[in-house]
Amino acid sequence: QVQLEESGGGLVQAGGSLRLFCAASRRTYAMGWFRQVPGKEREFVAASSWSGSNLYYADSVKGRFSISRDNVKNTMYLQMNSLKPEDTAVYYCAAGPRGGQSERTYDYWGQGTQVTVSS
Repeated sequence: QVQLEESGGGLVQAGGSLRLFCAASRRTYAMGWFRQVPGKEREFVAASSWSGSNLYYADSVKGRFSISRDNVKNTMYLQMNSLKPEDTAVYYCAAGPRGGQSERTYDYWGQGTQVTVSS
């Protein structure tokens, strides 16, 4: 079992930046970030293989968001720059042996952290 805890969310103006953190209770394999807006399905944001050598991004965040991880600290990060109001959502951290862009391939999920971007 792996516990995941997100932090770093908050309120920011459009064009600003935030850095999200995901702390895992133990070593994990692939990890990813997803986000969800009320009334909509959860959507993929970014993912990283265990080594960090394979990174994946949703088209909507490419060039603005950057995923990274520190396997010594069992922590994953999401640096979000040039934020837009449409990035407003609850952001979830996920971990699992396979990873990828589908939430079905992740076994463990955090509780989420709210990101709100004002226009």
